[in-house]
Amino acid sequence: MFSIQFIDHEVPYDVFLNDLVNKLVQALKDTHDDPEFISQRKAYKLFGRRNVDRWKRQGKVVCYKRPGKVEYKTADLRMLQKTTQDYFESPPLSSITSIKKTVKHTK
Repeated sequence: MFSIQFIDHEVPYDVFLNDLVNKLVQALKDTHDDPEFISQRKAYKLFGRRNVDRWKRQGKVVCYKRPGKVEYKTADLRMLQKTTQDYFESPPLSSITSIKKTVKHTK
């Protein structure tokens, strides 16, 4: 019998596979009725305005502009919702050097 060794414990392969299948089936059931695109208003309501705006600003989600409305892919938003977010991402190096230059000029 095969097993998978993790850092803290060992799991039989068939148990691991069954757990994985159950998680995938549950994820498919949860998202089965989702439309392909949702409006910005609904995205704000389901995922939070700050989250959607942050993901958009960070380039993690793309908005699609249609006549009279803005839409997002539901699958992209669901994926980001389940992803652990790093709220303390370091700013790009170019912005740090521009801050240092500003500080030098003000002294």
